[in-house]
Amino acid sequence: MVIDIHAHAFRHKNHRICTLEDMLYAQEQMGIDMSCILPIVSPEIYEPQHAMDVLEMAQQYPDRIIPWCNLDPRAMANSPHAELETRLQAYKDLGCKGIGEVMPQMEMKDPKMQNLFRAAEKVGLPLTWDGSDQLTGDFGVYDDPGLPQLELSLQRFPKLIFLGHGPVFWCEIAKLETPGERCVHMDLYGHSCKMPGTRTPFFPIAGQPIREEGVVPKLLRRYPNLHLDLSDGTPLANLQRDEEFSQAFIHEFYERMYFGTDCISRNCQAPMLDQLKDWLKRGVITQTMYNKITHENAMELMGL
Repeated sequence: MVIDIHAHAFRHKNHRICTLEDMLYAQEQMGIDMSCILPIVSPEIYEPQHAMDVLEMAQQYPDRIIPWCNLDPRAMANSPHAELETRLQAYKDLGCKGIGEVMPQMEMKDPKMQNLFRAAEKVGLPLTWDGSDQLTGDFGVYDDPGLPQLELSLQRFPKLIFLGHGPVFWCEIAKLETPGERCVHMDLYGHSCKMPGTRTPFFPIAGQPIREEGVVPKLLRRYPNLHLDLSDGTPLANLQRDEEFSQAFIHEFYERMYFGTDCISRNCQAPMLDQLKDWLKRGVITQTMYNKITHENAMELMGL
C-alpha cells in the first residue's frame, strides 16, 4: 500500500497542472494506490481552483482520490477576523481530510495567515504549506532564516498539524552556510539563477555535505505538531546529501514522515519511493519504518 500525501490535478488541463485522468495514469505508473489532491487557491502560483472540484474527483474515484480543501487567508473579507472555520468545517463535513497547499506570498506571522491557522486548528484538519525566501516575484509563505515564524506558529497552535514542505523548509535540516542556500533565486527576467558549483538551480545545496544539523530537527524534537511532507524533489535532495545523517534523521522522525510526489504531470515519477525501497533493501530503514512512511502515518493522520 502506498499513499501519496501531496498531488495536484485540475478538471481541465492548463499550462502546468495535469487533468485527473493524467494524474491517475501517473499514479498507476508509479505504483501508488491513493493520492491526496490538494487544490490551489492563491493567484500567485496558478489559476485558483475550488475545493468542490477535488471533492467531485473523489466522488468519481473514491478508492484512489483523497480530497483536501484550501482557503486563501485573504478570503471572506481580507480580514484577520474572518470566520474561515465556517468554510473549512463545511469542506470537512463533505469529506476533505486536510488543508493545502497553502502558498500565498505573505509572511507566516501575518495576522490573516495566523487566522487561517487558528481556523484550521479549530476545525481539526492538518495543513500543508509551501514557503518562500522573499515577498515579491514568487509564491509561497515567507519565513526568515532559521524559521522563527514557523516556530511562533507551532507555539500558538499546538493542536494544528503543520506538514513541512518545499525547499525553504527542507534545506534547514542542515545548518545554513548562507541565506542564499534556502531557495531558488530568479534573475530580472524570471529565470532561475544557478549557484556556483552546484548541479542544478532548483536544489542549490544538493550534494553538499551536512556538517551540522539545522533548525528542522530541533523544531521536530520541540514541537510534536510539526510533521514532514516528503513530496517534490527537495526532501530527497537534502536526505541524499549524507546517508549517515539521513539514517539517524529517519530513525528519529519516521512516525511523522509522509511519502508524497507533488505530482502535476502525466509523466510524474517517484524517486523518493525508489529511494525508500533502496534504503529498505540495504537495511538503512526497517520494514516498520517503510510501512509508516508510505501509508500507515497517512492513514492515521486522516482517519482512513
